[in-house]
Amino acid sequence: QVQLVESGGGLVQAGGSLRVSCAASGRTFRGYAMGWFRQAPGKERDFVAAISWTGAHTYYADSVKGRFTISRDNAKNTVYLQMNSLKPEDTAVYYCAATSRTAIPGTGIGDYNYWGQGTQVTVSS
Repeated sequence: QVQLVESGGGLVQAGGSLRVSCAASGRTFRGYAMGWFRQAPGKERDFVAAISWTGAHTYYADSVKGRFTISRDNAKNTVYLQMNSLKPEDTAVYYCAATSRTAIPGTGIGDYNYWGQGTQVTVSS
């Protein structure tokens, strides 16, 4: 089992920046691809970004491309999502996800088998 704990969410004005983190614990983190998803009230959980185990491959939703950056520090078992130029429509609960099935991440919810509890990000206009 892998436990994922997100942190770093909060309230920020439009145009501002925020970094959320996801710390993994439990069994080895090695080889796991990681992803970030988000869910706004009344909406489905959507893919945001993903990163391979080595960090060599990253993927982004079109809505965040150029504004968000996913990265990881495997020595610290932590994945980050740097969010710049935030917009009110970025407001959501952000979830960290991990998959032991592949080192190359997918973009679907079903591609991941471990999830964090989520952290709220609110962008005011």
